[in-house]
Amino acid sequence: MGSRALSMSCCTTRAVKATALSRALRPCAVPPCRALSTYSHGSATQTVRLPIASRTSTFTAGMGLRCAAVTPFISRRGFRASTSMALKTGFVGLPNVGKSTLFNALVENGKAEAANFPFCTIEPNVGLVVVPDERLDVLSNLSKSLKAVPTTVEFVDIAGLVKGASEGAGLGNKFLSHIRECDMIVQVVRCFEDENVVHVDGAVNPTSDVDTINLELIFADMSQIEKRLERVSKGGRATVDAKKAMELEKGALDKIMVLLNEGKPARLVTLTDEEYPLIEGLQLLSMKKVIYAANVGEDDLADQGASNVHVKALKEVADKDNCQVVVVSAQVESELNDMAKEDRPEFMDALGMTNGGLQTLIRATYDSLGLRTYFTSGEKETRAWTIKVGMTAPQAAGVIHSDFERGFIRAETVGYDDFVKAKDLATARATGTLRSEGKEYLVAEGDVMLFRFNV
Repeated sequence: MGSRALSMSCCTTRAVKATALSRALRPCAVPPCRALSTYSHGSATQTVRLPIASRTSTFTAGMGLRCAAVTPFISRRGFRASTSMALKTGFVGLPNVGKSTLFNALVENGKAEAANFPFCTIEPNVGLVVVPDERLDVLSNLSKSLKAVPTTVEFVDIAGLVKGASEGAGLGNKFLSHIRECDMIVQVVRCFEDENVVHVDGAVNPTSDVDTINLELIFADMSQIEKRLERVSKGGRATVDAKKAMELEKGALDKIMVLLNEGKPARLVTLTDEEYPLIEGLQLLSMKKVIYAANVGEDDLADQGASNVHVKALKEVADKDNCQVVVVSAQVESELNDMAKEDRPEFMDALGMTNGGLQTLIRATYDSLGLRTYFTSGEKETRAWTIKVGMTAPQAAGVIHSDFERGFIRAETVGYDDFVKAKDLATARATGTLRSEGKEYLVAEGDVMLFRFNV
């Protein structure tokens, strides 16, 4: 087939031997089949026959075929870059720190049961949260798109833990297994005083709270590494290359164990490009990126907790861990969520808030994981896509569909600001701001892209 150009405005129709796809942005599982996906651009229409293996496949309603495999893969350190799953962020914390209250306020669907007693969250509560981005609406209006589709972050409210969780105390192993499935961790830490809300250890102490959770993660990692070292040390009948890989892995595990024995998280270890892939599959808990969410009272929002002794103590801990601290108020976020949208700005101004907790947390998440956003825009729809910093144009195209990466030819690219000035791709092309980028191009924040590919 000939060369084709694709923007999200082009993904309009498809035929699949499966049940109907009902709601936009809702993944649907369909039986194994051979799917026909039809992409149209202008007057040209192409039909692609896509073989689907025996495992379940995922489609996204509201666009063409988005991806073929459910299984996630690791493309960059610490990030599950699956095109079939949203970025997954786990909310953890000791019981009664305001974790579920914050989750409830940030997520409009999948609310947790917030109650003043330990373990009120038994199973992880999951909600898809839209990533706020004003640029999406601007592009949609300029392109006169029928709809605008934002990118999303998956928030997971994970049950609270206590000392000894790594040995099964509290909800122990279940808690740890839920963390293992997340891309990163938001650790909610209580930094407010309230005699009506009991603290599991009797007193508010952010340093102690953080140590409790971090040490349980470290203990769990130590146990896992010890078992892995035992297997690696046995060796068995292995080829020369396999033995070399095992030696490399053993060296990497030994480096990590040194840190863990010092009470430091695995994410602080320095590994080579050869060593990291060998231990990546272990999904070590303390290897995951962490953001500390300091949960404060409304009076501490104006100065972002600068006068709060608990926030100061938490920031000292975070500095040692090379982690960010985000100051939020779960109670205020809850009140904002119950307000009419037109009343929120005045309420936020009165408290000295410039941004809500959702925007602040998502920005911190993107910074910590090294993520950026690019856009596809046309008459049918304008869509935001999340990629990792350092991804090339073909890799960015692969986030839409693996065929676009496999058959990548070039990407017609214009920066967001240049697109806004030009107002459309035709003008951007005429003024020279629309560029034709090849396979080595590193996608920049805010790029508006149209991919040309051939498979």
